[in-house]
Amino acid sequence: MISDILREARRHEELAEQQIPALGRPSFHLSSRAGWMNDPNGFSFYRGEYHLFYQYYPYEAKWNSMHWGHAVSHDLLHWRYLPAALAPDTLADKDGCYSGSAVELPDGRQLLMYTGVVEGPRQPDGTRTEIQTQCLAVGDGVNYEKYDQNPVLTHADTPEGSSPYDFRDPKLWREADGTYRCVVGSRPADGSGQILYYSSPDGFHWRFESVLVENRGRYGLMWECPDFFELDGVHVLLTSPQDMLPSGFEYHNGNGTLALIGDFDPERGTFTPRHDQAVDYGIDFYATQTLLAPDGRRIMIAWMQNWDTLSIASLKAPWFGQMTLPRELSVRDGRLYQWPVRELDALRSGRVVYRDVTFEGALTLEGIRGRQVDVTITLRPGDEEHLYQKFAVWFCQNDAYHVAISFRPGESILKIDRKFSGSRRAIIHQRRCAVPKRNGEITFRMILDRYSVEVFVNQGEQTLSATMYTDLAADGFKFFATGKVTMDIEKYDLDLDPAGGPTEQEVRADGRDL
Repeated sequence: MISDILREARRHEELAEQQIPALGRPSFHLSSRAGWMNDPNGFSFYRGEYHLFYQYYPYEAKWNSMHWGHAVSHDLLHWRYLPAALAPDTLADKDGCYSGSAVELPDGRQLLMYTGVVEGPRQPDGTRTEIQTQCLAVGDGVNYEKYDQNPVLTHADTPEGSSPYDFRDPKLWREADGTYRCVVGSRPADGSGQILYYSSPDGFHWRFESVLVENRGRYGLMWECPDFFELDGVHVLLTSPQDMLPSGFEYHNGNGTLALIGDFDPERGTFTPRHDQAVDYGIDFYATQTLLAPDGRRIMIAWMQNWDTLSIASLKAPWFGQMTLPRELSVRDGRLYQWPVRELDALRSGRVVYRDVTFEGALTLEGIRGRQVDVTITLRPGDEEHLYQKFAVWFCQNDAYHVAISFRPGESILKIDRKFSGSRRAIIHQRRCAVPKRNGEITFRMILDRYSVEVFVNQGEQTLSATMYTDLAADGFKFFATGKVTMDIEKYDLDLDPAGGPTEQEVRADGRDL
């Protein structure tokens, strides 16, 4: 039975989507069907397709009463919108259906677990509180019925001293023995973050097991959007802490992302971190969620936005919010690596390659341009006696605009800078990351999709993500070097539906075709 609230959301989004031109949104990154999008939810593989739900307000490109939007894909790139899955329409979630996850039940139905929000008492300072509990809905991949015994986890199921107002974002999974587990973000009495661990025999009846891990003030405050899984022989906890302080070149986004890598004790239900890192070093990245694909890959997606940079785009636009490119994860030497899903390779066409281009000053290269492109740049010193001082590439570039990535080999600092991208707001425009020193050698792969760039450094050792809403006519690339640098560059066009077969051009530094 569909409620009037959900029926109205579905009617509105279907009409509103028709008003958004195809070129007015990203090509292969999922964006909001209409209105507002934030955190990815319910990222899962179900009935032969990838499902991705998301925090959603269909009526306006601003955060408001949370619904769940819904899209499916066969390859994580071609997304098809389905009707909104959830709306705030029951007593347990009347003020919002917040983030959660999805899993397939043995009977073939899909189980959604999400945070229901009900406005709580007013505080002495006049602010409103939100009581947060965990709720369930069951469906067939399109329509979902909320569990008649919601909520299934409440403040009574949390450790003593935990906040009833910060208890959210359940990530559930099914164990090999058929039982279920989930982790939920929580705020303990010290005001810092903690992750709680729960079990269930059937996915419907849940029991508190343990505090999986405590923050104790190390990484910001409240920990949101947890995800916990085994990968390459270790366990990984991904979470999004609020109000982090920078530490060196880590954690510069305040509300950012954290990867903890370590050991899990299943008997005690505790996780001991051994390594920590930012998940992404760019400007726009938050609220990760992963799935285990049928072929065994652990694939991650995130909201490609920063809570502090919402004004970079007009909130009068018909849509706001997009997801990152899905990324394959691995762990090497205690570090999380990320790489674009291999399905992206099928979109490539129009290969242009330059080898051994040694230059200083400014340079443009024929055939290197575009706003839907996959570009890999490899740098090395062009003079054995003198290390170059700086390299930069401008992209989304014309006489008025550009976004820049620059590298200073002496400091081994990589920077992204979008202050000339067309923004009219004094918001965050730069981020830097320190990469391991390799005598001026570095490789980075850039994925552009109209309104975003994602940079994968040294085979995914680090990533930097950023949005920009530059006029699509700005599609040039320009290269700069202070000191001699030698560059290889490989560029592909990325098209969801390429016309004709791929073309290929490979060029030496002297301009002769190979």
